[in-house]
Amino acid sequence: MRPVLQATHIEKSFNVQNIRTRALIDVTVDICRAEFTLMIGPSGCGKSTLLAILSGMSSPDQGAVHVGSFNLSELTDEQRDLFRLKYCGFIFQGFNLFPALTALEQVQVPLDYMNIPEDEARERALLALDHVGLSKRKHLRPAEMSGGEKQRVAIARAIVKRPVILFADEPTSALDSENGRNVIEILRATAKETGTAVLCVSHDMRLLSKADRVLQMEDGRLLRDERPNAVSQSTERDVP
Repeated sequence: MRPVLQATHIEKSFNVQNIRTRALIDVTVDICRAEFTLMIGPSGCGKSTLLAILSGMSSPDQGAVHVGSFNLSELTDEQRDLFRLKYCGFIFQGFNLFPALTALEQVQVPLDYMNIPEDEARERALLALDHVGLSKRKHLRPAEMSGGEKQRVAIARAIVKRPVILFADEPTSALDSENGRNVIEILRATAKETGTAVLCVSHDMRLLSKADRVLQMEDGRLLRDERPNAVSQSTERDVP
């Protein structure tokens, strides 16, 4: 497996009412291309804290995160913002859609920030919606969509940039079991078909059978790192 992200000896603590809590304790992990990685563990075990550090949204107290030639801890806030815009996709528990925009317009938003020409941006947005099975629903606004459709629009918005790494934080927690399965299948297909490294944080144990790789967190430590099935490499995109 070829790592696209490498984190070494990550430590993170928080002070709450003058009590210091260690959220992450000496975590070393890499995330690989074309692989759907599931990070599991109980609430408060450090999963979301680690995801925030791996994506550059938060800085560790100790340790380093490297993505290609980037050392995220050495970048300025503006440089990290540009890194996330260009190389990362994000899916959250909340769909974070704009009420006034259609599905197509929602997906096109990040490409506008990247200054992609209008015609190309629309074509790529249409392709992303087709990838998640919503090409015929591109005209709908959030109030007209089901929860599963909203999450699929959020996935299309995340993958339309063709990210190197896709971070998903509890993407199925607001969905019923059928829609949850659909979302996971889309994320797995994205990893296999595009070579994207997909890291999904969840406490939903039903997802275990779908993962190429399972990371288990508990009390701020990485206790388990397993690949239940062999994973084949797919298309790769390099990070400079």
